[in-house]
Amino acid sequence: MRGWWQDLTDLVLPAECGGCGRPRAVLCPECRAALTGDAPCRVRPVPEPSGLPVVHAAAPYEDAVRAALLAHKERGALALAGPLGTALAGAVREGGGGGPVLLVPVPSARRAVRARGHDPARRIALAAAGELRRTGTPARVLGVLRQRRAVADQSGLDSRQRLDNLAGALEVVAGGTRLLGGGPVVLVDDLMTTGASLAEAARAVRVARAGRGVAPGEYDAGRTAKEVVRTQGVTGTADGVGDGIRAAVVAAPPDSFQINRN
Repeated sequence: MRGWWQDLTDLVLPAECGGCGRPRAVLCPECRAALTGDAPCRVRPVPEPSGLPVVHAAAPYEDAVRAALLAHKERGALALAGPLGTALAGAVREGGGGGPVLLVPVPSARRAVRARGHDPARRIALAAAGELRRTGTPARVLGVLRQRRAVADQSGLDSRQRLDNLAGALEVVAGGTRLLGGGPVVLVDDLMTTGASLAEAARAVRVARAGRGVAPGEYDAGRTAKEVVRTQGVTGTADGVGDGIRAAVVAAPPDSFQINRN
């Protein structure tokens, strides 16, 4: 009984700060400042995958921010969804528009959700939508993306391997295109590293909107991500300008914030 009560208490009042371990704080003031103290920025991975929409991030993935994201995702510190959602909402706002937004989380693998007991990106997206509505921006979360085939663990893969691993892996669920409509869509995730997940999510939304769903068996693991996109007839600029799709994340690697490179 004591262990059960302690687990319940930690959900309401965490035992330590998710960023630095300070006792009895969801996030201490210093770690909260690391997460939301600076204005969100546009980020670009290097190399930048084809089809990646414009992405904004709230903070660099380092130190306290990294610790907080890992605590939420891997250790089930669910109270962190609030501050992480606030940070994500800031990145969504920075992306512009100012009108109603549809937040579409990048789905985790089913086995990862089972192992963790929750879907981190969806939980943070729901918190972000609540923060956006609270501050005057109509927002809702649409969990319309799903994995249509198994993918390998991304850890240890380089950017090209991640693209090929994820190519053709996502699809919009039946009826999801109607819910998405033709309006602005913001793809959301907790973290962007190589951009492969966001590029694949954007591809899936573009395919659904174009009415060109992938037929069973069409995907060939021997083809590259670029070939999969080309053979499906999905067009668009490298950053998705003009198709109404953009992306926002809580964090990205520090060097991805340096977008003005020679």
